[in-house]
Amino acid sequence: MRQTSSILYIAVDSLIPSQGPAAAGFAEFTAELGLRGIPAVWLTNRSRLQFDAPRRKFSHGHPFIAEAGCGVYLPEDYFHLRPDSPTSRNKKSPVVRLGRFTCIPVAELPPAASNALDALSRDTQVPVVNIRSLSPRELLQNSGLPSSEAELARQRDFDELFFFAGASDAAIEVFLEESRARNLQLRQNGAFWSLAVGASVQVCIRELTKLFDRALRYHAETVAIATADLAEDLFPNCERRILLTTRKQTSAPTGAAQEIPLHSSDVWEQILENLSPPK
Repeated sequence: MRQTSSILYIAVDSLIPSQGPAAAGFAEFTAELGLRGIPAVWLTNRSRLQFDAPRRKFSHGHPFIAEAGCGVYLPEDYFHLRPDSPTSRNKKSPVVRLGRFTCIPVAELPPAASNALDALSRDTQVPVVNIRSLSPRELLQNSGLPSSEAELARQRDFDELFFFAGASDAAIEVFLEESRARNLQLRQNGAFWSLAVGASVQVCIRELTKLFDRALRYHAETVAIATADLAEDLFPNCERRILLTTRKQTSAPTGAAQEIPLHSSDVWEQILENLSPPK
């Protein structure tokens, strides 16, 4: 691994949407990061399979964090190191093989999320529909996605996607409150909601930071890059923060951040200028 002063953590779902074009200039930015030897870890709410096409399109060969902090995915032989087993996983296997990747599982593996969703629905008496139970036609009707993308959407490594079946706003609030009491992670995920058991962006970044420190033999500064809607989980866990502001931004995320307008013509040049030179 080449010397670098920074490890970038980029929340990419706003920059590479599941439908529509990527943010202008982002492809050139990622290419320049490669030329400079600056690792960029991408964070997404999507699954490993959903994320395969964007990674191929942008030739992304670095680790990524999928399903909103459920796991860290390492390309084969990226570190040439076996990750330590974090104490938070209570002596479970520190790594698993998922597809072409070595994965550090932070959330609990199946069927934990499915079981937790069933129990939560039963105990709160709030009906939900797990998208795994839908027929292909029903999935298309409820997701609004093309058939190929809709099928990928329900193939998850950790979390469970679902929607509420006619529940009132008050019932949904009861459901959310009880999920917090049980330390479950719920978030709205496009047309659906997702539930995970033990997901944590903080733990994902901590585990990756240890691996980068070991590989580099020094500590490279962690730099978070995100739009406001995706910054909440990411910004508190990195040493520097770059907020990509948009016209829709209504509030500032947690932690002080340098602000750069996403739609400015030189947004990516500004970010590169603000990265320190290699050690």
